[in-house]
Amino acid sequence: MVVQYFIVFKDYLIDVLPFLAIGFLLSGLIHEFVPSKWVERRLGGGGMKPILHSTLVGTILPICCFGALPVAVSLRQKGARLGPVLAFLVATPATSVAALLVAYGFMGLKFTIFIFFAVIAMGLVMGLVGNKVEGKAKAPVPPAQQALDPVCGMNVEVGKAAKTEYGGETYYFCCSHCQQAFEGSPEEYIGGSRQVAHRVKHVFRYAFVDMVKEIGPELLLGLALAALVAAVAPVGEFVGAHFGGGLGYLFSLGFGLIMYICSTASVPLVHAFVSQGMNIGAGMVLLLVGPITSWGTILVLRKEFGGKILAIYLAVICVMSLALGYCFSLI
Repeated sequence: MVVQYFIVFKDYLIDVLPFLAIGFLLSGLIHEFVPSKWVERRLGGGGMKPILHSTLVGTILPICCFGALPVAVSLRQKGARLGPVLAFLVATPATSVAALLVAYGFMGLKFTIFIFFAVIAMGLVMGLVGNKVEGKAKAPVPPAQQALDPVCGMNVEVGKAAKTEYGGETYYFCCSHCQQAFEGSPEEYIGGSRQVAHRVKHVFRYAFVDMVKEIGPELLLGLALAALVAAVAPVGEFVGAHFGGGLGYLFSLGFGLIMYICSTASVPLVHAFVSQGMNIGAGMVLLLVGPITSWGTILVLRKEFGGKILAIYLAVICVMSLALGYCFSLI
């Protein structure tokens, strides 16, 4: 049984590596060459347009829910309405370029297309609900209390941002990644100009060092759990016997709410569940819920927006994921 487990684990790892390599590279290019100011301009303000922008941008940005939190909070501080912020928090961790490529490799084209549009639908609905429950936008942070992150170009709140002293000046950063990049070679960022060679170097560093560190452990956990489901007969039989019908939806919803696995790492786990007999719709529910509802997101939502908004956020996710999962099972 142990030998069979490691054989299955190796097969999963070999299957996922090509798609991850492509996804990581695209993620590095997006992170380095898509300006944060461009993103911020299209996520702020009221109406339907910012919600649509925040949802579409969130589906391709190469960051998990933890990386999305400082961006969402900064948008909120600038006066963005609640709707676009919540839509961004749903769409960003729910999928990514890497996750879509891995989903295509494991689950096929139909599954990949459906989850892409399902994430967009969830983001739009969440944004509309968020704008409905909020009366008006939060007052923006005064310009005097803002600073420009020299690495990514994002405006950050001075009182809450990470900071570093260099050359008698104080520099502020949106996250620890930007702070570490600056501290490693500050001369590359001071003055606002950077050589193409340096930017290409940071593309590969972000893609194959930072991204691997960020989601690598969760990816290995997802592969390990997937191999366990596929290789250990009692586990597979239990899944096939109990989660082939409606109970599978409840299991996926509860499992997804309490256990966070990033969107990329959750794909092989869902594939293993489905191959052992889980309802395909329930598998879709797990892919939609798991990456969105991390404890970090829940705690930040509770602090920034209050218990009422958190309850609405979780309720919309649960209802939408169950409805979309059931719809997919009928296709």
